[in-house]
Parts: sequence; C-alpha cells; structure tokens
Amino acid sequence: MFGQMRSAVGIPKEIDILDHIHSLPSTQQEEVFAKIQAIERDAMAKQVPQPGLVTLMEYLDERRIPKAICTRNFDAPVAHLLANHLPEHIKPFAPIITRDFKPPKPSPAGILHIAHAWGITDTAAVPQTPAGGRPIPLIMVGDSIDDMVAGYEAGAMTVLLRSEGKEELEVDPRTDVVISRLDELIGLLDKGLESRRSRAD
Repeated sequence: MFGQMRSAVGIPKEIDILDHIHSLPSTQQEEVFAKIQAIERDAMAKQVPQPGLVTLMEYLDERRIPKAICTRNFDAPVAHLLANHLPEHIKPFAPIITRDFKPPKPSPAGILHIAHAWGITDTAAVPQTPAGGRPIPLIMVGDSIDDMVAGYEAGAMTVLLRSEGKEELEVDPRTDVVISRLDELIGLLDKGLESRRSRAD
C-alpha cells in the first residue's frame, strides 16, 4: 500500500510517509492521516493471513514463547487481523505497538519497548552503542526494510518473510534469515536458529 499512500499524500518514494505527515502543520495532519487510514481500511477488507500463520502461533503458544506486534499501521487493521484471522485459542499478543507509538519503525524503540516489557532488557531506551555488540534474545519477523532495520538496531535477530519486489532485502546485511512462509520458522527454531552474522563470525 505504500505506493498508493505516497501518491495520495503527494510524496516520492525516498520520503518516509509518517515523517512527512508529522512535519506538516497540525491543522493538516488530521486530513492527511484520514487519507492514509482510508487506504488502510480498504486494504483491511481484502486482508488474508500469511500462509503458516496459525501453525506458527500454535507452536509458539505450546512452548510458551511470547509474541508481540510492532507495526506502523493504526489499530483498526491490527484488530481486524486478530479478530478475523486467528482462532480464539491463540494466546494474545502483548504488547501491541501501533502508529501511536513514537518513534515508529525503522527506529528500534518499539522493539526495545517490547524487550523491556518482557524483562529481556533493563530499559527501553535506545542504546548509543553499535547494535552488533549488544544482541538480545528476541526475533523480529517482518517483510520490509523498516522491519529489518528496526530489528537489527535493537539487537534482535531479523527474519525476512520473502515477498515479490523486495529481493534486495534478502541480501541486506541487516537481514539474518530469509523464509518464504511463516511456518518455515518452526523447523529453524527446532534446529537452533542461527543468523548470518554468527555464521560469518
């Protein structure tokens, strides 16, 4: 939807959509956000779950592995996904980070907020030290450059869900593992997930 959003807002690909909106006068922000939300609502009606989603969620729940959401969407598409594409026996995601959280991805702040909520880190503050020297036991699964950058900068292992048109992310140094469907992660976790970075070391 990003191309459609940029067209509606009138900005080129190089400009971050949320950064652009937040740079506008407050009187204009509400109008522009309404355009973005209309596009998201339209896409929400056509939303289909990623292959392997429920199988992976069941696997995580069986092993008591917590799961959270960190998205740049507003809350309605997230609520739609949870209500319509996950069965009731799936345990809740917590915390759920949406567009209201600032700063949004690609900042690692949202992921570090999750890590702190889970007791993985002592603080949610973004460290000044390089990410490579402070790994945390957390996996960020996503399909965009924002996901890979945010996960890498947080110190998490990054897992890219392969998608058409984003082949360059498969060789991006911030991407640790590439999968084609979500339930592929199960076998990798069972074997002991290893990042490209650790293999290179």
